[in-house]
Amino acid sequence: MKQAMQLAFKNIMGAGLRTWLNVLVLAFTFVVIIFYKAFLEGWNQQAEKDATEWEYGYGQLQHADYDPYDPFTLLDGHGILNKDEQKGLEPLLIRQASIYPDGRMVSILLKGIPADQNVLKLPTKALKTSDANIPAIIGKRMAASSHLGIGDQVILRWRDKNGTFDASEVTITGIFNTTVPNVDNGQIWVELDKLWEMTGLDQHASLFIASEGYRPEKNPPNWTFLNRDVLLEDIRAMVEIETISSYFIYGILLFIALLAIFDTQVLSVFRRQKEIGTLISLGMTRAKVAGIFTFEGSMYSILAILVGGILGLGLFVPTAMNGISMPKGTDEMGFPMADIIYPAYSPQLFFGTVFMLVSLATLVSFLPARKISKMDPVDALKGKLQ
Repeated sequence: MKQAMQLAFKNIMGAGLRTWLNVLVLAFTFVVIIFYKAFLEGWNQQAEKDATEWEYGYGQLQHADYDPYDPFTLLDGHGILNKDEQKGLEPLLIRQASIYPDGRMVSILLKGIPADQNVLKLPTKALKTSDANIPAIIGKRMAASSHLGIGDQVILRWRDKNGTFDASEVTITGIFNTTVPNVDNGQIWVELDKLWEMTGLDQHASLFIASEGYRPEKNPPNWTFLNRDVLLEDIRAMVEIETISSYFIYGILLFIALLAIFDTQVLSVFRRQKEIGTLISLGMTRAKVAGIFTFEGSMYSILAILVGGILGLGLFVPTAMNGISMPKGTDEMGFPMADIIYPAYSPQLFFGTVFMLVSLATLVSFLPARKISKMDPVDALKGKLQ
């Protein structure tokens, strides 16, 4: 076995430029697959973390008549939950409203949440420390689109429980920066007690946000608990779509790299028939000779992994430490995406890619080597083409 490995290594090193072209193409494919998969996994982990911290908590107990994808359910999609059943939960009431910045009418979602909550990262403490009549906080996207800043006042119009319109001025007391558009775009946050007072919907909530460790024994009547895995399905589906589309890129790169190895091995078997005949005549079995040629092909992938690992360190280490800055405008795409994404490199990703490349390279090297089993060593020594 050792002699076979030494012979295979000597043969591929003797091929010169052809060998290194194959190695570089396969190494480039190895680096691209590792980097892009790590980028997608880093994006997924970061998006799930941000959505958990800013929007979903560790689950939501939603009213049966409330549908987050249907704004028409906001009018009646709320109810009261017994105090004993609210342990580990923070109430959230959502109402439709309008604001009038610079004389324009802008439809918004008016959300009420306790100022002393600590489940979400929203800076709700600013709602408690303000002396304004109706203090409110908004996100940076909302502030930019409505041209509002800290201390600005804007007219807010809403409906109470009887459907009667009412209006007053709200004061912006805080602007937060988040990567989650669902708590920012077109939304104004006020203290829940104040929203109850404004609408007359005392103790009502559209949903409850669960803290860590909350596990309901059963759903209360008219309420449905959605755990974090269910709430994160949309984010995971978006990342999965991007992952599937990336397979097309992987496929093209792998096809080019493996085709080069296949052609090299076909040419090698064709040009080295005398050598094959000599080895068989000296007592080496056809299977061992085919194994040498197969191992030569697999060594292309091993060298490519070594070269790709060395070259890839210049890409993997800086991006893992400093992240990848995303272009402006990506935060307006409708799903959580941070300004900087840190690729998630893992041993599983590395060794899984290594196994795939070595296996495929070995397979495409074995296909031309099968011809050796049908060769006549006498004709091969005579130089007859087979």
